[in-house]
Amino acid sequence: MFEAAIPIAIIAAGIGAATKRKNSLGENVIIQSIGAASGIIVAGAIFTLPALYILQAEYPEITVNFLEVFLSSLLGGCLGILFFIPFRKYFVSDMHGKFPFPEATATTQVLVSGQKGGDQARPLLIAGIVGGLYDFLLSTFGWWKEVLTTQAIPAMESFTNNVKMIFKINTGAAVLGLGYIIGLPYAFIIFAGSAFIWWIIVPLMGMNPEFAQMAPDEIFAGGARYIGIGGIAMSGIIGIVKSWGVIKNAAGLAGQAFKGQDQNVQVERHQRDISMKVLVFALLAALLVTFVFFYIGVIHNLLQTIVAFLVVLVIAFLFTTVAANAIAIVGSNPVSGMTLMTLIVASVIFVAIGLEGSQGIVAAMVIGGVVCTALSMAGGMVTDMKIGYWIGTTPAKQQTWKFVGTLVSAATVGGVMMMPPRLTLWQPLSSPS
Repeated sequence: MFEAAIPIAIIAAGIGAATKRKNSLGENVIIQSIGAASGIIVAGAIFTLPALYILQAEYPEITVNFLEVFLSSLLGGCLGILFFIPFRKYFVSDMHGKFPFPEATATTQVLVSGQKGGDQARPLLIAGIVGGLYDFLLSTFGWWKEVLTTQAIPAMESFTNNVKMIFKINTGAAVLGLGYIIGLPYAFIIFAGSAFIWWIIVPLMGMNPEFAQMAPDEIFAGGARYIGIGGIAMSGIIGIVKSWGVIKNAAGLAGQAFKGQDQNVQVERHQRDISMKVLVFALLAALLVTFVFFYIGVIHNLLQTIVAFLVVLVIAFLFTTVAANAIAIVGSNPVSGMTLMTLIVASVIFVAIGLEGSQGIVAAMVIGGVVCTALSMAGGMVTDMKIGYWIGTTPAKQQTWKFVGTLVSAATVGGVMMMPPRLTLWQPLSSPS
């Protein structure tokens, strides 16, 4: 997915410096928080909804309309915001110093350096120039490969094809920078997962006659990759179990709000979230609109709609902590893997209740889009809230403006997806004449 937070933070800081605005740091936090919603909403849409266009070749009756794309993105984004708010204090404040928050660290440095200027901005400028030149030489001139692999070494080619063991390393500046920010312990965890798949699982699968004639990349794409997806799902379940106390606490806050014991009355400004009463009513309204959208716009069957609604509610809420935890540790949200698991679970349930064929496909994809966007938004929210925590903004203001960014982004991505493919800037001539 496209991470919009850092580019928008650079633009906001640059405009503030160019217009000589003083004390604009808090404003820039809100600006990047609004703008970051664009990359989040795009991720929720592109991981699921384009599949409907692909499936039209086999199911011509499948249609895609703007309202489906817009509402699945908008409702998923709103649910992600509302589900995460009760967990903000735990991830941002209670766990302060225990998670590296790589993307939040980089974005905060951009905003602070841009505000102070001078000596503070110079290291950021130098880093940008070095990273830009590095990727320019890599991508434009191809001085070296972005992905170095032992398969390209003639002496290792026979070993790779026979043993199905291959070594790869990504040399992109973004990956190198990410490794520097998250530190050696977490970087080693990521490396260990890759080593397990490529050096153990793929060679073991290559010993099967069914995969003997396949290249390591093909074995990974055809089978080993799904083991990784299963690992993500199981880690998510483990994460839910470990976070059960946090989940119970969040539910308890909602219960206290209905009893008139709102926890935000005597809270300091930099710890003040949207009122829990407002949050509960907003969540109920969002869930009601989601249910109506599923019933009227997608499924048209009350029982099947109730089941689909419960699938979205349970998965999106429980996996919120998993998405936030992943972003806090490595800066990368495994939302695609969790969405695949959602599609698998939803499809099995839908077939069991009789929701099949093209209608079942559309329902699964739209519901997958809602869940994917919700999880993507939850991961993005933890970054925004951490930036605000470091700089000292009011969380309630960030949360309120996040809805604005979600609305605009959902409308934009819906319009782009519905744009006719024939609109091109250049059309080749059919003949020399």
